[in-house]
Amino acid sequence: QVHLVESGGGSVQAGGSLRLSCAASGRTFSRYAMGWFRQAPGKEREFVAAISWSGGSPYYADSVKGRFTISRDNAKNTVYLQMNSLKPEDTAVYYCAAVMDRRPDLILTGVYEYDYWGQGTQVTVSS
Repeated sequence: QVHLVESGGGSVQAGGSLRLSCAASGRTFSRYAMGWFRQAPGKEREFVAAISWSGGSPYYADSVKGRFTISRDNAKNTVYLQMNSLKPEDTAVYYCAAVMDRRPDLILTGVYEYDYWGQGTQVTVSS
C-alpha cells in the first residue's frame, strides 16, 4: 500500500506558476504509476498528467500540454507537477494518484484505474 500527501497548492494570478508535490510512503514507490487529476466545483474529476514508474513517456491532457510538467524522484518517493502559465480555468483541487503495476512504461488516464489517492491541494488562479 501507499499513502499520498499533496502539497504546494495556493493562490496565484493568471500567468503565474506553482509546483505541486506528492509525497508517498512505502518501499515500492518506484513500482507505482502516478497521475495528477483535478476537480473544480460542480465538475467531475479530470485527468491532468501521468508518468510511468520508469519515468518515461509522461502524458498530458490537451488543456495543460505545454504548460504543465510531471516528473518523479523515486529516491525521494515524490512526484511533482510543475504548473506554468496558469489560467483561471486551472482553478481546482489537485489530487495525485497511484497504482502498482509491473509494466515500467504504463501510463493511465482514467480515474478508476488508480487505487490510491491523496487528500488534494487547492489551486486558485485569479484573473
